[in-house]
Amino acid sequence: MTAEPAELVVRAVGTADPLAKPLFDDLAHEYGTRYGGTVEQVRQELERYPAQEFAEPHGVLLLLLEDGAAIAGGAYRRYDERTAELKRIWTHPAHRRRGLARRVLAELERRAVANGYEALYLTTGPRQPEAKHLYLTSGYVPQFDLDVDPETIGPLAFTKDLTPGEGSA
Repeated sequence: MTAEPAELVVRAVGTADPLAKPLFDDLAHEYGTRYGGTVEQVRQELERYPAQEFAEPHGVLLLLLEDGAAIAGGAYRRYDERTAELKRIWTHPAHRRRGLARRVLAELERRAVANGYEALYLTTGPRQPEAKHLYLTSGYVPQFDLDVDPETIGPLAFTKDLTPGEGSA
């Protein structure tokens, strides 16, 4: 007899919530490994935005919980009057390849629309091909030349229009 998969729960939390610690710890390790820098240096970069920027109604930090533990997450903050900026999309390494990042992305998009945003903006690093693939296959429009070596570009910017029937952001 096989066990039923645990129910996934979406929870909005503050950046200081203990449930968010695995997200920030893993991102610090992951970014340090891919781009260099100590965990402390990367952690400072991750924490450079004030916590209130990720509080509703202008922002949110979401966690996807399984058995009470954070296994994926992401956030957005106000970029401008009509645009939210996605930040910190993450999936715990032990839970990758389950579609969890796509689920977090969809929930962030849904909440952004509910809070009046018309577009999304994000950047990802040139050494994160899985993130680039996620955004390209989720309707995001690259703001860079896809034929150019990402390492020569720096941060890779994407936009997505959230208004039905409109062009890209």
